[in-house]
Amino acid sequence: MIIDLKGKVAIITGAGRGIGLEIARTLASEGVITVLLDVSERLLVDAAKALADEGVAAYPYVCDVRDNARIEEVIEDVRKRHGRIDILVNNAGVANGGPVDELKEEIWDLNMDINLKGTFLMSKAIAPIMKEQRSGRIINAASFAAIVPSFGSAAYASSKAAVHQFTRVLAGELGPWNITVNCYSPGMIPTDMNHFAELPEDRQQRLLDTLTLRHWGKKEDVAHLICFLSSDYAGYITGTMIDVSGGKLATQIPRVAYEMASQQGSYTF
Repeated sequence: MIIDLKGKVAIITGAGRGIGLEIARTLASEGVITVLLDVSERLLVDAAKALADEGVAAYPYVCDVRDNARIEEVIEDVRKRHGRIDILVNNAGVANGGPVDELKEEIWDLNMDINLKGTFLMSKAIAPIMKEQRSGRIINAASFAAIVPSFGSAAYASSKAAVHQFTRVLAGELGPWNITVNCYSPGMIPTDMNHFAELPEDRQQRLLDTLTLRHWGKKEDVAHLICFLSSDYAGYITGTMIDVSGGKLATQIPRVAYEMASQQGSYTF
């Protein structure tokens, strides 16, 4: 089975670094024309150069996903330049938080504005183009926090749970035009936003104990899923959230299996 995405046009938000950049890199390696959106011009310049050094072209645009006028300007320019838009990956996000009784209103608003409203504005702007084409893929970043939130994540988890429901509604609305809409929920993938791999060793081990696959996820794990969801092989998948968490909910206490394997001499912590 070979995924063929050659000639497709994709817009990835929050593509200046981290998972967004890896998504862009993976799609570009499959022959996709990649359009990078990020609020940081510095990160965009570095990202475009990194991809150019790898032999693939990318088209960077400075864009704040909270700015509807700028979004419409960028999307119209992309449409004029490339003639179509096949894939939208709403990856841009923030994860600021804190206990509810200490949570600042501006932090709540920031999560809602970028994680949820940004996804809404991008999807709203691109839907007419995909309808006209009678095809398209919209893929939204949810989070494992949308399934099981953690302490201090009220703003983030609420915004990502809302992204999940938004995804389902949009899938229903765009189905008649052969447009699929899905979201994905990454688990523990070290990034510049969460710093998992930089935590003290005891805290890292405590988090890893919650995983059925007891190791950190990789940015590539998400990028490969996006690649599949963008392809014709995923043409009958829509309105769903796909868990990319290493099995956080597979069993109640995943560590038990590792303890038993360790006792049998087939695993070492």
